Order: sequence, then C-alpha cells, then structure tokens
Amino acid sequence: MMKPQTFVIKLGTSVLTCGKTSLNRARILEIVRQCHQLYQQGHKIIIVTSGAIAAGREALGYPELPNTIASKQLLASVGQGKLIQLWEQLFSIYQIAIGQMLLTRADLEDRERFLNAKDVLQALLNNHIIPIINENDAVATAEIKVGDNDNLSALAAILAQANKLILLTDQEGLFTADPRKDATAKLINEIATIDEHLKSLAGESISGLGTGGMSTKLQAAEIAGKAGIEVIIAAGSRSNVIMDIVQNVQVGTRIKPCQTPLEHRKHWLFGAPPAGSITLDDGAVNAILTQGGSILPKGIIQVSDNFSRGEVIDVLNHHGQSIARGVTRYNSDALKQIAGHHSQDISKLLGYEYGRVALHRDDMITI
Repeated sequence: MMKPQTFVIKLGTSVLTCGKTSLNRARILEIVRQCHQLYQQGHKIIIVTSGAIAAGREALGYPELPNTIASKQLLASVGQGKLIQLWEQLFSIYQIAIGQMLLTRADLEDRERFLNAKDVLQALLNNHIIPIINENDAVATAEIKVGDNDNLSALAAILAQANKLILLTDQEGLFTADPRKDATAKLINEIATIDEHLKSLAGESISGLGTGGMSTKLQAAEIAGKAGIEVIIAAGSRSNVIMDIVQNVQVGTRIKPCQTPLEHRKHWLFGAPPAGSITLDDGAVNAILTQGGSILPKGIIQVSDNFSRGEVIDVLNHHGQSIARGVTRYNSDALKQIAGHHSQDISKLLGYEYGRVALHRDDMITI
C-alpha cells in the first residue's frame, strides 16, 4: 500500500468541456470517481479548476458580448457559482465535502498572506475536505492575476507541500515537435531539466478554449520543481489517467523535481510580483549563480522603477535576463545612491544602513 501523499490536479477548460463549448458532466464525474479512489486510499487531493467563463457562457445561453475584460469578468462571476455547484453535486455522490478557494496574486504576494492561504488550505485537507481552487477572475485585474491556472496550480502545490502536480490538458504531453504539424513528433516521456530547447518546443493550446498552452505548463513545472514537486503533463481524455499517474504507469510527460529544492521559507517568492529590478555586473551574477552569494552594492550597475525596502524585486544580468528574485533591504532611492560602492561606504552615503548587503541570499531565489 502506497504511503498517503498529496496530489494537486489541474484541469484545463478543454478537459472539462471535451473541447466543446459547455461543461461535460460525464467527463467531470469520471475525474471525481478517480479522486474518490485516491481519497479512500488516504491521499489528500486538491483540484485547481478552470472553466468558470465556459460555465458562465453556458448558463447565459452563449450571449454575444464585446471582447472586453468586463465581459470576461461578467461570465466568470456567473460561472464560478455554477462551476462550484457542479463540483459539489458530483463529489456529494461519494459523500465527500469540498471547499472553494478563489485566489489572486494579491493573496500570494507577501509572506503573511501566503502563510494565511497555506493555513486555510491545510485546514481543509486536515478535515478531509477537498479544496477546489480557481483564480478569482470575477475581480482580478491584470495587475493581480496569476495569469493562468497552470501557474496557479504550481503555487497551490507549493502551498500544500504536495508530492505531485498533475496537469491534465488536451495533449498527451510534451512532444519533440508540434504533433499537429509534424507526423514524426514523439512524446517525451521524462524530463530531468527544463532548458531553452524544451521551452522552444512548447506551443499554444490546441483547443483555444483556455488561457494556457504547453509553455505555461513548463513554467508551472519549473516553479513546482524548484520546490521539490514532481510534475506530470497528460491528456485528460485518457481513461483512468489520474490513477495510472499515481501508480507510476508511463503516462504523458513526467518532469523530475530539482534535486536540491528550496527551503520552505522561500516558496512564497514565486507568487510575489516584482516591484522593480536591479541589474548586476558579471562578477555579481557569477557570485549568485555559482557561489550562492548575496548581492553587494558594488555589483549593482542599474536600479529600475520605484520600490520600498522589503519588497520583492527582479535581479537581472547585463543582457536584461532575470536570474533571481528576492527581498531588497534598501528602497530604490537608496540603492541608486549606493550602487557601485563598497559596503563599508553605505552608512557614509546614506547616513544609516540596514546591513552590508542589498539582497541577502537567504531572502533570494535563482530563476
């Protein structure tokens, strides 16, 4: 008997609708049936569900609306209630309680709110309630959206300290080429490291129904992998797909987690949007990436945007590529004054100091 584990199952709109315009009750019931099997075996399950906008369109009789954010939020507002009601009805067949969690990036952007969301999630799981998570599209704006449910599911997996993140989609997994255009394309069964070549293979959603393609699934896998979570991308249409994945049957594309995952206190940084950025010289970049060093003022060559002490900022190399993210010990004005100077000059330049480093390695993750 397998030791009880925690699984996050992300379901794309195309999976829930079978590629059509309305939710497919039979498909969703089959997913619920497999979740019930896991539940009976003592596993903990979290569902990250798309489909609110599709449910809203169905409930309103497929109205013709202008292509605006307000229209999408209108549909999500109507559809979220219908969607959670459907999940509740189907899980009640097996006498399983569910709890809804609607999240935006604002709920994950600082450590206190991250920990609060984590506590709620753990409370649901500890009381044998299956959390049903969706992004709060009815109120989210571009500034506070996670952006897609693939990345939201990775953050949910981190919150729950899950063992596996299962991304069910309209494709069998990641292929060596676009299977829609290349008949010789082969399924990639296992990935040890996500590199630029793999990212170049990722395409858009076949159905066009959702917001994420294969590229967002690789982004989610990178995020979850750095937290030590295995990710599996598989076709939601496959019979018994969830149970096969859990039982380690070769299904879809398995993406191995990082061998040295981040400590838990850094996980919230993945959900925090950067308030600004700093650019480093080559020596400072090397110290971060190869030596695990902190960022000293001497290595900073540019400070962009306005941000406060304690906010999360991006760390860039001189090509403008993001290499790290972390919590700054100085605001943007102060960093502009001390950039390029030795640490011992901070107090003289500013009249105060919060330590000799601009960003400490304990408050930073590499990307």
